[in-house]
Amino acid sequence: MAAAALRAQLNALLANMFTTGMVDEQFQQLQSLQEDGGSASGFVAEVATLFIDDADRIIADIAALLDRPVVDFDKVDAHVHQLKGSSSRCLMALALVRSEFCDVRNKFQTMMQLEQQIEACSPK
Repeated sequence: MAAAALRAQLNALLANMFTTGMVDEQFQQLQSLQEDGGSASGFVAEVATLFIDDADRIIADIAALLDRPVVDFDKVDAHVHQLKGSSSRCLMALALVRSEFCDVRNKFQTMMQLEQQIEACSPK
């Protein structure tokens, strides 16, 4: 593919990421500087790589903590704060995770209430 076609594909991807809230104006400005050969050359790729590596490790750590028989929620909380700090431009993803968690929590609460009601109706 010609460089111009690749640049158009990259610009369309970045526009979509901006529209959906994955990146903000600051990220787009850095990307523009990089395209112009400015001082940000290579910086955006380095920051993105660091974020991906850190977020991947933190999410794996959270999953491992939640997989234990007794969950240390203080450690989970620390990892979540670390993830939030390193992904301040990924608020939509965090909102999706929170939404999924709330859905699971509500279903578990309903399940426990139903079990309590069944137990209360059972002959003793």
